[in-house]
Amino acid sequence: MIKSAVTISLVEQARGGPFVFWDGIPLACERAASLGFDAIEIFAPSSDAVDRAELAVLLEKHQLKLAAVGTGGGMVKHGLSLTDSDPGKRKDARNFIRQMIDFGAAFDAPAIVGSMQGRWGGKVDSDTAFALLGEALGELGSYAAENGVPLIYEPLNRYETNLIKTMEHGVDFLTGLATDNVKLLADLFHMNIEEADIAAAIRSGAGKIGHVHFVDSNRQAAGLGHIDYAPIATALRDTGYDGYLSAEAFPLPDSETAAAKTIETFNRYFRTQ
Repeated sequence: MIKSAVTISLVEQARGGPFVFWDGIPLACERAASLGFDAIEIFAPSSDAVDRAELAVLLEKHQLKLAAVGTGGGMVKHGLSLTDSDPGKRKDARNFIRQMIDFGAAFDAPAIVGSMQGRWGGKVDSDTAFALLGEALGELGSYAAENGVPLIYEPLNRYETNLIKTMEHGVDFLTGLATDNVKLLADLFHMNIEEADIAAAIRSGAGKIGHVHFVDSNRQAAGLGHIDYAPIATALRDTGYDGYLSAEAFPLPDSETAAAKTIETFNRYFRTQ
């Protein structure tokens, strides 16, 4: 069964970015549960920024799961990427992601590699960047497997990366990795920019999609833009996807409204079947 989730950012440097809740995990869990979400997704500045015992209590209290943990704090706060020209920074980036894998795995949740993939340019040409990314994802995917969770890799849009931007390219890239434990993140905002047909792109990723960011064309809450969710819902069901649709959206006009609109749209297309 496809499940709902909502994002919580703890990274002050990213304030104003596309995350629904911003003012701490306790309040966000309370609001998520009251609206009927199944889970939360946490964007943290480091793996030790969250008290795991406290999080476990909150999840149990509100009958929520941890859907995933983002690693983008490594880029936003520390300037780290897997394709940096500096070997030391690449090593630090891998270590940061390993620590986030450990954090998420304690709650059976995968870590997401999005902005930390970096990009090619300057001292790093395209072939080198793709080789570095593949090597890192292979190593980190294997590490995640040892911890009992997949690693989630997110294709981004052309304005945020010059590496992998489509599901088709993502599937091709994953087949060349040293592990089969890396899955794709289908982010509907990025796909609205890069894919000619979002539903068809989801079908092309059948069996390879491990997480979905449920958001609209303008990166606001699902239902506040122009994406047609009916064919997307059909494609996800037809391909057997049973993971989370997680709201990674701007808190517009405010967090409460964005969360409420998201769950309303989710219920319309995914709770009625």
